[in-house]
Amino acid sequence: MKVGSLLLVPLVDGAGREDPREILSRPEAPGDPWDEHPELLAEDGSLELAVGGYLIRSRDRNILVDAGVGTIDNGKYRGGQFLESLKTHGLDPDDITDVVFTHLHFDHVGWATKKGAVVFENATYRVHKSDWEHFVESPAAEPGAVRKLAPLESRLELFTSDLTLAPGLDARHTPGHTPGSTTFIISSEGQRAALIGDLAHTPVELVEPHWHFAFDFDSVAAAAVRADFVAEFTDTDTDILAAHFPGMRAGRLRIRDGAPSWNYNKES
Repeated sequence: MKVGSLLLVPLVDGAGREDPREILSRPEAPGDPWDEHPELLAEDGSLELAVGGYLIRSRDRNILVDAGVGTIDNGKYRGGQFLESLKTHGLDPDDITDVVFTHLHFDHVGWATKKGAVVFENATYRVHKSDWEHFVESPAAEPGAVRKLAPLESRLELFTSDLTLAPGLDARHTPGHTPGSTTFIISSEGQRAALIGDLAHTPVELVEPHWHFAFDFDSVAAAAVRADFVAEFTDTDTDILAAHFPGMRAGRLRIRDGAPSWNYNKES
């Protein structure tokens, strides 16, 4: 899709599958809240999650927002297609100028490095400092995350506040899912899109932002920033793209019958 003069492209790496009742819940709600949203689940009752990242192309930069899940195939998540998806758009890893992360969970950094080698050798990598400290520098950091991410350090730039990372690319700190979770606002020539990462994993979290996700670092904070996002972006012309929504398709939030509703954009 075009955002003004910028081209925004989803890069599919693979897919994941979770039990929705294990990872998402509606606090203090009787019964099974998923009975109200059966259309969001697969035929077997599982929640299917896209995995990948987004490519932003401008006249002189090729920017990746997140880097997929990598070559994992663990029964729940399977990747491996990311570089092929990039190649279909005429680009090799050396053509990437910037890699920015919404956060540092394994399914967003998979192609950052491979076997200790940096994959996008000409890129500057950027992430919020709070996530780097949590996932890499903390005494409780997982060894797998340290092995995956530590090779980036020599080409890493950390940020601590909301700022413009590149023309048309603004970072907004939205902590909760992880300490440094970031939403990226893409804007050009009066058009705007929001790359929300894991602010929501399925549209139900935007329609009912108070739901809790099992892997949130702080579920209360995550619900609060999600509610603020919904209030700000509902009934606007901002296209919203999440990391894991089906097909990595864009959509918008609209008020319907007095409540937010999620609507995928029509495909051209």
